[in-house]
Amino acid sequence: MYAQLVETGLKQVRTAADMSAEEQAFQARIDAGVKIEAKDWMPDAYRKTLVRQISQHAHSEIVGQLPEGNWVTRAPTLKRKSILLAKIQDEAGHGLYLYGAAETLGVSRDELLEALHAGKAKYSSIFNYPTLSWADMGAIGWLVDGSAIINQIPLCRCSYGPYARAMVRVCKEESFHARQGYDIMLKLAQGTPEQKAMAQDALDRWWWPSLMMFGPSDAESVNSAQSSKWRIKLFSNDELRQRMVDQTVPQAEFLGLTIPDPDLRWNEERGQYDFGDIDWTEFQDVLKGNGPCNRERLRTRVTAWEDGAWFREALVAHADKQAAKQTAA
Repeated sequence: MYAQLVETGLKQVRTAADMSAEEQAFQARIDAGVKIEAKDWMPDAYRKTLVRQISQHAHSEIVGQLPEGNWVTRAPTLKRKSILLAKIQDEAGHGLYLYGAAETLGVSRDELLEALHAGKAKYSSIFNYPTLSWADMGAIGWLVDGSAIINQIPLCRCSYGPYARAMVRVCKEESFHARQGYDIMLKLAQGTPEQKAMAQDALDRWWWPSLMMFGPSDAESVNSAQSSKWRIKLFSNDELRQRMVDQTVPQAEFLGLTIPDPDLRWNEERGQYDFGDIDWTEFQDVLKGNGPCNRERLRTRVTAWEDGAWFREALVAHADKQAAKQTAA
């Protein structure tokens, strides 16, 4: 199976001999570092790849509000509550930016959401895990948003202009989210033994799913090679995952917390940390819809969509009324 996946991935990369004159000119612009804009000609496969990636990213931002929304009413202080509310609001905004970027590719927002609600579209597997304690809000900010930043900063330089520009603001706001999460973990780690144990428990549960966020090795992906050629993807999954580990381990040491990986050790020769094998069976199982909260997350999103139908209809009716007034005038 591994060899088949590698071979399939290699076949995804089109050579100059396989390309039409338009495709060659398109690839030349990308190779020269020129941004592709919405009105520019692009191969259908490039468009479809972007729709898939941007929509999954948007869905992840929207679904990602749910694990944190679970703790708004139970935040320990009014200040923590206001910070968490602001963060959730940011995530909603990120979803809107990204849906807007996807719409520039000729797909409607209703189509994207219909695919999500029907279970046809994916979102990040990390949001199918439960938030069991307040420390999970810290772990999500520190680990999940920290991983997201590592993954998303290169997207600010991706080849598709609308996506790259949307990511600039997203990354700036995500950096605050990561700091907020680390601050929670710091306060807990410096608190009572019970609070520090809560922080350690959250780290134990969120560490491996955070590493899974980057996806399997690129050799096992049928899309990565071509996405790299198109500069939609600038670094491999393994490169980004390594950055996350190297960045996070010293932070955990400062907190006095232990990374739940007995194989973790500094490799002097490579100048990086070695870490243990990831349980990709769990990752695939969650992607298939069998994670702890898959059904709950999707059900919540569908219910919210259905409950908001009256408001969307009212907005359309108001817009039609205003348009009619302008026409009459």
